[in-house]
Amino acid sequence: MSSLRRHRVLVVEDEPVINGAVTDRLTAEGYDVTQAVDGPGAVRAFEEHAPDLVVLDVMLPGFDGHEVCRRIQAVRPVPVLMLTARDDETDVLVGLGVGADDYMTKPFRMRELVARVAALLRRVDRAAELAEAASGGVTELGDLRIDAGARRVWAADAEVHLTPTEFDLLVCLAGAPGSVLSRDRLLADVWGWPGASGTRTVDSHVKALRAKIGADRVRTVHGVGYALEPGR
Repeated sequence: MSSLRRHRVLVVEDEPVINGAVTDRLTAEGYDVTQAVDGPGAVRAFEEHAPDLVVLDVMLPGFDGHEVCRRIQAVRPVPVLMLTARDDETDVLVGLGVGADDYMTKPFRMRELVARVAALLRRVDRAAELAEAASGGVTELGDLRIDAGARRVWAADAEVHLTPTEFDLLVCLAGAPGSVLSRDRLLADVWGWPGASGTRTVDSHVKALRAKIGADRVRTVHGVGYALEPGR
C-alpha cells in the first residue's frame, strides 16, 4: 500500500449485511472505505471520493452494476471488482465488457476478496511505475500499436479502449509476440496470483480482449495458454 496515503475503496452493495461485512474487513486491512447502496449513490460516491478501487455488486436498485461501471469508467479508469450472484459466463463477459477488471461469485470467502483487492491495487501501483519508466515507448505488431507510457492502444489506426486489466494482459502477451504464455504465468504476471487457480478469469479476459482488438490476434493453444500473433 502507498506510503503516502491509504488506498480508498468504494463498496457498492445493497444488502446491508454484506456491505457491512466487506466494509469492516477492508477497513481492518487498512483501507479508507466509502459505502453506497444503489446505482445513483455509487456514481455520486465515486465522483465525491475518487476511490482507487470499486467493489461493485451487479444487482442494485436504481440502475445495475453494469451501468454503474460504464458511468464511472467514462469519468476515470479505475479497477473494479464485480460481485455477481450467478456464475454465468455471459454475465461475466458483460461485466468485463463494461470495464470490470475482476469478478467474484457469491457466496465468496472474505479472505479471497481481500486478496483480490490487494492484487488489483498492486497492479495499479506497478502500472504507474511501468508507465513512468516506459514513457515514449511504443510497440508495433503489424497494425497493432501499443503505447505503454500513455496506456493507449490502436488497432488498424482506430484507438481501442481497454480496461486496466485488458491493457496489462495485452502488454504481457506483446512482450513475447508469437510465444505461448501459460495461464499460470498470465495469472502470476498480470493478476499477481502465483499458484492460484483462476484459469476462467484468464479465459474470460482473453475473450473480452479479443472482442476489442480482433479475435484472430490472440491464438489459443489448447491445454496450455495464449499467444499474441506478431503481425497481420
